Amino acid sequence: MFTPGTFAPPSSTRATRVMLLGSGELGKEVVIELQRLGCDVIACDRYAGAPAMQVAHRSHVFSMLDGKALRRVIAEEKPDLVVPEIEAIATDVLVELEAAGQRVVPTARAAKLTMNREGIRRLVAEELGLPTSPYRFVATEAEAGAAGAALGFPCVLKPLMSSSGHGQSVVKTPDAMKAAWDYAQTGARAGAGRCIVEGFIRFDYEITVLTVSASNGIQCCPAVGHVQIDGDYRESWQPCAMSDAAWAQAQDSAKKVVGNLGGWGLFGVECFVCGDEVIFSEVSPRPHDTGLVTIGGQQLSEFALHARAILGLPVPPITLLRPAHSVALLGHGDGVPVISGLVEALAVPESQVRIFGKPECKGHRRLAVAVATGATPEEAKERARAVAAAITIKIE
Repeated sequence: MFTPGTFAPPSSTRATRVMLLGSGELGKEVVIELQRLGCDVIACDRYAGAPAMQVAHRSHVFSMLDGKALRRVIAEEKPDLVVPEIEAIATDVLVELEAAGQRVVPTARAAKLTMNREGIRRLVAEELGLPTSPYRFVATEAEAGAAGAALGFPCVLKPLMSSSGHGQSVVKTPDAMKAAWDYAQTGARAGAGRCIVEGFIRFDYEITVLTVSASNGIQCCPAVGHVQIDGDYRESWQPCAMSDAAWAQAQDSAKKVVGNLGGWGLFGVECFVCGDEVIFSEVSPRPHDTGLVTIGGQQLSEFALHARAILGLPVPPITLLRPAHSVALLGHGDGVPVISGLVEALAVPESQVRIFGKPECKGHRRLAVAVATGATPEEAKERARAVAAAITIKIE
C-alpha cells in the first residue's frame, strides 16, 4: 500500500510504483525526478523507444485510447499511482478504475475534463465564471463557418482534443475555413470530431501559470512568458514582466481552476494578458512544455515539483534563482535526427541542452531544448538563442 513519505527500493515488493501514460520529453524529466525519490517507474506510449521509456524501469507499448489494453496493463503492473502525461487517453476507463480504488494523478475527473476542450471551457467559463475568449462548439464545417461569421474573422479553430498546435489554425477569412476544418479533422489527437471556434484575442502577451497543488497547499511559480507559433511553443522565459494587478488576477484564476479540478500535482494554466486583464486559455493537469525553462531558473523544476506533489510530499516556497530563457529546437523532415554543435553550444555561459532522444522525426518535431540563465532576462535570452543557433539538426 502506498504510504506518502515512505519509499523502498524499486526492486522491492514495497516499492512505490508509478505508471506514466504517455512518455514524451516532459514525462522523461518526471521519470528522472520520481526515480530520485526511489520510485519504481513504468512508462507507456503508443510507440517504442519514447523518451521516458529510455529511463524508466519498464515500459509498455499500446494506444492510450485502447481501453482494454489500458485495463490490462494497469492490472498487470498494479501501480500505486497512474499519471496521465498526454491528452489522448481512454479517460472513462480511468474514471471507472479510480472509483474502484486506483489512484489517478491528479484525479480521473481532471484528466477527463482537460483532455477535451469542451469540458474544461464549460467548467471555467460557465461554472467558475472566469474570463475566456468568446467561443462556439461545432460538429461540422458548416457550423464552423457559421461560428466564424458570428464571432468574426480572424478566429481560431481547434480540435476538442489535441496538443502542441496539432490541428489548430487561425482562420483569417470565411474562404479559409474549409482548409482549417480539414486540418482539424486530420490533426486531432483522437481522430476527427467536434471542434471549438474561438474569437481572436488581441492580447499583449501570453503566460503560463505553473500551479502546484500539494499536501501543504496550492502555490504558483513565477510567471512564465512564452511565444507560440501555430499553437506550438517556441520560446519561454521566466520571470515574465507584468503588472502586479495582472499577476494577482492570473494567480487567482489559476488557483480557482486547479482547486476545482482537485488532486495533487503540477498544472500548466495558460492565459492571455491584455493590460491588467487576464483571460483564461487552457489548462493541462501535468507539467507544461513552456515550463522547460524552469530547468534553468528555479530551485525545483516543474518536474521536481510535480513528483513531490503527486507523492504526497510537501512543496517548499518556490524560488527563482536566476532569470532563465528556453528555445525549442525542431527537426524538419522524415528520418532519424542527428544533432550536432554541442561543443560550441555548451561553451555559452550558464547554458544547458536537453536532447529528448526521440527515435525519428516526421514532418516537424520538437527534438531538444536550449536553456540558459543570466543576471537579467535579456542576458538569459541572448544566451539561450546563442545556444540554439550553435546547434544543427539533420534528418537522415
